Amino acid sequence: MPLPPDAPIAVKDPSRLSLALQSDFIYTFKHSPVAIVSFVVVVLMVLAAIFAPLIAPYNPFDPASLDLMNGFSRPMEPNAFTGDTFWLGTDDQGRDVFSTILYGMRISLFVGAAAVLFAMVLGITLGLLAGYLGGWTETIIMRVADVQLTFPAILVAMLIFGVAKGITPVEYRDQMAIWVLIIAIGLSDWVQFARVVRGATLVEKNKEYVQAARLIGRTSPSIMLKHILPNVLSPVLVIATISLALAIIAEATLSFLGVGAPPTQPSLGTLIRIGQGFLFSGEWWILLFPAVTLLALALSVNLLGDWLRDALNPRLR
Repeated sequence: MPLPPDAPIAVKDPSRLSLALQSDFIYTFKHSPVAIVSFVVVVLMVLAAIFAPLIAPYNPFDPASLDLMNGFSRPMEPNAFTGDTFWLGTDDQGRDVFSTILYGMRISLFVGAAAVLFAMVLGITLGLLAGYLGGWTETIIMRVADVQLTFPAILVAMLIFGVAKGITPVEYRDQMAIWVLIIAIGLSDWVQFARVVRGATLVEKNKEYVQAARLIGRTSPSIMLKHILPNVLSPVLVIATISLALAIIAEATLSFLGVGAPPTQPSLGTLIRIGQGFLFSGEWWILLFPAVTLLALALSVNLLGDWLRDALNPRLR
């Protein structure tokens, strides 16, 4: 039965997915080739690290699967003794470089992400307390932050790592090395989160919605967590993304210096340190491929963080 000409036409409300795809954030992302390439590279590397046991042709950390006769095999060339061919060659112990990179990325990404998460939680907590409570609380937290900023982050991480490793029983040092590394990098990186959150909290706590929350009897922890925190997260997410790249580089630096991941769980930094010893003897691939992987990972995360900063700040678009 046909509808009368003046009958109202029902308009279907757009779904949340369609609204999200039409947002300025997605539009900016789709029109940024650098962001798209960086995002694809990061996703591929993260997936490769997660599924390393399924992708890697060998388990480089299983001594039973290693053959010393395969040592120093050149990329895509049959070994002179065994005839085996490896995509990216092998190291001095006969470990497949491609497999070691996949497993090494797991350690680097886990340490970097966990350290940033720890630094973010600690920095946000101290920043909220300093900005909202003020007084001696703010003075003590900010003076500690100022003192820490006078030292390079890598030196602070090395100091914390050395102290923590020194008080750890010898039989547990290798087992706890990764967690000590996470704490060391996290404690060296909390300051920037705290300073940004403190500044944003000083602005937000004087606004009307916070004053209204006080008038209706909300407690200070409730106001900080439910009212102020959601409004200061945008810059925190940008800092966290950029800090992830810095944390990965910090972990690689510590491992390169021999104070990071244990030899039984080598990261990209450990692989670079091993390859550096054979650079001038002609085995260039042992150093080159882990170094290129670390560079691509850190650069992609950093570029993605730069785009995220611009996308979340309308004045920078």
